[in-house]
Amino acid sequence: MTILATGDVRVPTAPSGRGAGPLLRAWRERRRISQLELALRADSSARHISFVETGRSRPSEEMVLRLAEHLEVPVRERNALLLAAGYAPRYPETPLDDPALGTLREGLERLIQGYEPYPALVVDAVYDVVTANRGVAMLLEGIPERLLAPPLNAMRLTLHPEGLAPRIRNLREWRGHLLAQMERQIALDRSDALRALYEEVAAYPVPEPEPGGVPEEPAGDVPYFALPMRIEHEGRVLSFVSSISTFNTPMDVTVAELAIETFLPADPATVKYLRSLSA
Repeated sequence: MTILATGDVRVPTAPSGRGAGPLLRAWRERRRISQLELALRADSSARHISFVETGRSRPSEEMVLRLAEHLEVPVRERNALLLAAGYAPRYPETPLDDPALGTLREGLERLIQGYEPYPALVVDAVYDVVTANRGVAMLLEGIPERLLAPPLNAMRLTLHPEGLAPRIRNLREWRGHLLAQMERQIALDRSDALRALYEEVAAYPVPEPEPGGVPEEPAGDVPYFALPMRIEHEGRVLSFVSSISTFNTPMDVTVAELAIETFLPADPATVKYLRSLSA
């Protein structure tokens, strides 16, 4: 199963205000770091940080990037900071279908295909699915076609009352986990699109389990080491724990916003069943 998102390049625009100072102050306050602490981390002085934030001093390009690094500002927003300070954006935003990212796309495909028969997928900053393997396709069997129309969104598919939600045996727990994950991202990133998605999926009604489904509680005493997603598939309950990976020190906005999510079987019964399917 391969779904490639290709969108247009988005060029950040310089925000209004007095240069980069208000933006830097907003990021510092968001991270709950004092001017003195930021100054110590960036090898500067609290006085200089204060002057930058109030617009009394224009930071150098190197200083903008250094402060952004210590404030863990997302790559996309670093471009906005540079523009606000009067500098050119440093990080490109290359479309995923650009030939320059061909090696990356091939590597991602090999990675998630090598994870089969277990589910794995790649999503962007708003959980639109970039690519997915056959393990994910198996879980999506029977989902209404209108929910599978591009752009395929992992959060929407999981929590929609006509999506995977009725099949998830511990839906309230898993739903709480996903919403809390999105809340943490919204707190860290200034993303209107992500907030809109959160408000949409959080408003979905919580469906009751499908009639004739298996009981809510797992059969037997399984020592889960992390919160599992327990999902029904053809009369069986499969248990998975998820892991999310991102790229280290990305230099491109598109790459910085990609995340690889893999689902590891959480009990021997799930391993046995998936291996029998692949055989």
